[in-house]
Amino acid sequence: MNPKKDPLEKPLKSQPQPKWAVLQVLNFVVIGVFVGSIIFCALHFSPRHTLDQNSSSYSSNSPLTNMFFPLMVLWSVCLAYFFGFFGISLLDTDSLKSSPSSYGLDEMARDAQLSLSENVSNTSSSSSNTNNSRITPSSLPVPPINDVPVICSDVVKSTAIESTIPPVDEDTDFAAMEDEEVLSSLLRGDLKDHQLEKKLGDYERAVRVRRGLYEQYLNKSLDLIPYEHFDYKKVFGANCEIVLGYVPIPLGIVGPLTINGELVYIPMATTEGCLVASTNRGCKAISVGGGCCSVVLKDAITRAPCVRMPSAMRAAAVKRWLGIQENYKQVEEAFNSTTNYGRLESVEATIAGRNVYLRFSCMSGDAMGMNMVSKGCLKAIDVLETHFPDMVLVAISGNMCTDKKPAAINWILGRGKSIVVEAVIPDCVVKSVLKSSVHDMIETNKQKNHIGSAMAGSIGGFNAHAANIVTAVFLATGQDPAQNVESSNCLTIMEYAEDGKSLHVSVTMPSIEVGTVGGGTHLPAQAGCLDICGVRGAAKGAGSSPGDNARKLAQIVGGAVLAGELSLMAALAANHLVRSHMQHNRKTTTDDSTASSTEHTAHSNVHINISSLRKTSSMPDLST
Repeated sequence: MNPKKDPLEKPLKSQPQPKWAVLQVLNFVVIGVFVGSIIFCALHFSPRHTLDQNSSSYSSNSPLTNMFFPLMVLWSVCLAYFFGFFGISLLDTDSLKSSPSSYGLDEMARDAQLSLSENVSNTSSSSSNTNNSRITPSSLPVPPINDVPVICSDVVKSTAIESTIPPVDEDTDFAAMEDEEVLSSLLRGDLKDHQLEKKLGDYERAVRVRRGLYEQYLNKSLDLIPYEHFDYKKVFGANCEIVLGYVPIPLGIVGPLTINGELVYIPMATTEGCLVASTNRGCKAISVGGGCCSVVLKDAITRAPCVRMPSAMRAAAVKRWLGIQENYKQVEEAFNSTTNYGRLESVEATIAGRNVYLRFSCMSGDAMGMNMVSKGCLKAIDVLETHFPDMVLVAISGNMCTDKKPAAINWILGRGKSIVVEAVIPDCVVKSVLKSSVHDMIETNKQKNHIGSAMAGSIGGFNAHAANIVTAVFLATGQDPAQNVESSNCLTIMEYAEDGKSLHVSVTMPSIEVGTVGGGTHLPAQAGCLDICGVRGAAKGAGSSPGDNARKLAQIVGGAVLAGELSLMAALAANHLVRSHMQHNRKTTTDDSTASSTEHTAHSNVHINISSLRKTSSMPDLST
């Protein structure tokens, strides 16, 4: 029987042999030169020195003094040859193998190779059984749990899986596989979960398989999150990535609200109880009082790239260059060439050291316009770079826009749509619908929204709860909910009307950022909400101009804010806020008797607390 061959042992290749005769001659030559130089030094070395009486200097009769440097070079070359030639034989492979530091290495490598061979054979034998049985998520290998969170499409791989399962070919038809087989490929890392929509071609199926993957990762069920009956084709590549489903939000409606003589209904998506009911009460008060009027003062979305110059003097040169009308025309022409609807309104340069912040203001039609203005800014900067080659673009957004952050520049100069909405509410309507008085509402608004907000150092927050209504309408109509930060800038003013009895109320909102095309406005439910408002899509028809629908939507948002401010301020002035929330914003129990008892106790507590408060002119007696 032949001995078992070492799987790690490789056949030796024939190595070229050195020319020994040449090496022997070279060795003799080097040794002869080295020994000869030593003999030369020994024969010619003499310590005698004579003194030159004329020059009073020492001179030497020995040639060794003048030959010292060449001899040192010669000896160094010879020694280097000796060490180089004889040192090769010191690296002996057999000696290394017998070294104590290498004990066990060959055995470990041999065991690893044998183990790998056994794993491969086991995989091939079990593959037939796998084909005959359906793969379920519970039978799939679960990645080991560790302290590192799984982020997006990061694949947690197992070494055993990698070594035993061959990779899937790039041309594999995943659409023909069962869901469990696709899930198995995801867990092995052969397929990334962000590729599911493209590989499967069925968007809802891709979401279903991805849910199974993350149920494995999280070890939790996702049954509470719905995913069926949704048009994911509209979402893919436009609104969301790595989709697991959707989150339903209750949708309410308020109105009719009379704005500029037109009756409109306004959808609001929210989870806050009383918000829709309160806003609806405000709509009733405005409409009964004759409606509200609204006007758009400014329409321009902004983007402020940051560019850097070599010096502050060069930065000032950019600002001066833009101030020349002919130069501005070049920038304007380049900007407008990137869009059919956008038009550059202005460019303001602000200098900080050698940085220049260029705040571009652009009319964006019916789109909210962030992508439009960003694209135009890049083209305009190309023009600037031809005149200022030393200019460096730091960031397309330098935070002077300012987008999705509180900023005084939006409050002062505006961003998006700047609007004012006003209404006159007769005192009889204030009493009958709002259950308050004109005097109390004016006083409460001054003390709360003006003085209180000023004491808090607020920027754009001189209102009761404008963000509540703005966010609810944004969610319903497919706007960017993060832009409620600047869109909720609002100044609420309440004062006596010209007749001295009625309530004149207005909201000034300088930075509402809305659009009726792009973003989430194309999604089915959001598009339906825009239909309710009568502003779906781009403005069309005779007499319409680009941006009419977006400007109308901004006025609708402002009208809803006006209604919400009226109702909440009336409740605060009459101290009805807590009572209404206890009645409408509490989860009822299944037991009717318990619910009745809880409601009665809550109302009793509220009545006791309010009755015990000290009365002022802004807090009328509620016991009557």
